[in-house]
Amino acid sequence: QVQLVESGGGLVQAGGSLRLSCAASGRTFSTYAMGWLRQAPGKEREFVAGISWTGGSTSYADSVKDRFTISRDNAKNTVSLQMNSLKSEDTAVYYCAAARRQFAPREEYEYDYWGQGTQVTVSS
Repeated sequence: QVQLVESGGGLVQAGGSLRLSCAASGRTFSTYAMGWLRQAPGKEREFVAGISWTGGSTSYADSVKDRFTISRDNAKNTVSLQMNSLKSEDTAVYYCAAARRQFAPREEYEYDYWGQGTQVTVSS
């Protein structure tokens, strides 16, 4: 059982940066792949970035590649998403999610636990 709590969302101007954090409970945090997914108004929830158990493998959606960076600190039970060069298209609710597998999946249904989400709004 894992509980996830996101933080760090807010309002930022286009071109700016924002860092999201996700705090997880449980000593078995390291046995979960972690992902960030987002949902914009009127759109489907989409995969943004994922990271493996140990943090040695990462993956990104094409839309955020080279702009976003996912990382994790298993000692602190946290996962972060550094977002740079933000665009208005990045506006969405961002969710932290955990999957009971080594590598982060790209599909929403493959994740087992979810945080409540944090709002990111990028102004034009």
